[in-house]
Amino acid sequence: MAVWSIGVAVYFTAVIFRTSLGVAGLEAADRFHVSASALSTFSLLQLLVYAGMQVPVGLMVDRLGTKRVLTLGAVLFTAGQLGFALAPSYETALAARALLGCGDAMAFISVLRLGTRWFPVRRAPLMAQLAGLVGMAGNLVSTLVLAPVLHGLGWAAAFAGSATAGLVVLVPLVLFLRDGPEGTGAGPAAAAVPGTGRAGFVRSRIRDSWREPGTRLGLWVHFTTQFPAMVFLLLWGMPFLVEAQGLPRTTAAGLLTLIVASNMLFGLVYGQVIGRRQSARAPLALGTVALTAALWAAVLAVPGGRAPMWLLVALCTVLGTCGPASMIGFDFARPANPAERQGTASGLTNMGGFLASMTTLLAIGVLLDATGGDYRAAFSSVFAVQLLGISQILRLRGRALARERERERERASEGERGHTAAAPQPAPTA
Repeated sequence: MAVWSIGVAVYFTAVIFRTSLGVAGLEAADRFHVSASALSTFSLLQLLVYAGMQVPVGLMVDRLGTKRVLTLGAVLFTAGQLGFALAPSYETALAARALLGCGDAMAFISVLRLGTRWFPVRRAPLMAQLAGLVGMAGNLVSTLVLAPVLHGLGWAAAFAGSATAGLVVLVPLVLFLRDGPEGTGAGPAAAAVPGTGRAGFVRSRIRDSWREPGTRLGLWVHFTTQFPAMVFLLLWGMPFLVEAQGLPRTTAAGLLTLIVASNMLFGLVYGQVIGRRQSARAPLALGTVALTAALWAAVLAVPGGRAPMWLLVALCTVLGTCGPASMIGFDFARPANPAERQGTASGLTNMGGFLASMTTLLAIGVLLDATGGDYRAAFSSVFAVQLLGISQILRLRGRALARERERERERASEGERGHTAAAPQPAPTA
C-alpha cells in the first residue's frame, strides 16, 4: 500500500496542475488578452498532447517499467506548471500547457499498472476507483486552495507556488517506489520478440490490444462517460456559472467543489458495486450517461436561461458520477488483455474520454464566439458527443462480453489441466 500511495500522490499532483486552469479561466483570458475559442485552446492543446501520449505511455510502461515513466512524467508536468506561471505571452503559455499535458499523461496509466502489480486481481476495480478518487481530491485542491491564492497573491505566485508540489512528490518517488513486489517479475518488460524489431513490437502490442472487443468497448465507455464533467471542471464550468447563470464566484466555486465531492463519494460506491457484480458495469455506465444528459437538458431548457439553484446542485451532483463511470472502461479492457499488454490497453482506453473532452472543449469555444456568448447553444454540443459514444457502446457490448466469457472458460480449462497434471499419479501395478 505504501508504494502504491507514492504513485497515487504523483497522480494527485498531476491533477492539481491539470485542473488549475479551471479556476483561472477568466484571469487567463484577461492576462493573455484572448477570446473564448483561444482560451479553450489552452485546455484543448493540453488534452491533445495527453490523449496523443496515451498509447506511447502504455507501451513505455509495459517496456520500461512504472518507476521510470512516472519519474519522467513528474519532471515534465512540474516544468510545465512552472513555465505556465512565468509565461510572458500566449504562445509561451501554450507551450507550457503542452509540456504539462505530456507529463500528466504518464501518471494515471502508471498508477493503474501499480494497482495490478501490488494487489490481487479481484481488488483491481476498487483500486482503480480509489486512484481516481484521490485524483479528484487534486481537483478539490485547485478549487479550494489555488483559487483563493490566485485572487489574493496573483497569477505568478499561485502557479509557481503550486509547482513546488511536483518537487515534493519527486523525492519519495525516486527513493522508494518499486514496480512490483520482489520475485514477481514486475520490472521492465523484456526486449521485443526476436525477428520483430522495436517497430514490430510496438505495432503488435497495439494491434493485439485493439483487436480485443473489450479494449474498444473500454475506450468508448471512457469516451462517453468522462467528458461532461471534465469539460466543466477543466475550463467552462466557472464561466458558465458566473456569466450565464449570474452566480458569484464563491458560489460557483462551491458548485465545482460539489462535483469533486460527489465524484469521491460515487467512486467508492461504483468500485464496491463492480467489484462484487461485474454484470453491473454496462448498466452503470449507460445509466450515468442517461442521467447526465437528462440533467443537462433540464438546465439548458429553463426559460430565461438561468436555472434555479436546486437544479444546478442536482446537475453538479450528477456530474460527479462521470469520473467513476469512466473507470468502468478499464474494467472492460483489463480482463480482455494479458498482463504484458495491460499498459497498452489502458492507454488505448484512456484516450477515449480525453478525445471527447477535446472535441467538446473546442466546440463550446467556437460556438460561444459564433453565437455571441450563447451558452445554451454551446453546451448543446454535449448531446451530440454522447449520442456517438452510446451508439458505439451498444454496438460493441455483446461482442466484448461474449469474448470475455470465452476467455474465462479458457482460463478455467487451463486451470483444471494444470491441477490434473500436478495431482499425484497412482503407483504402477505388477
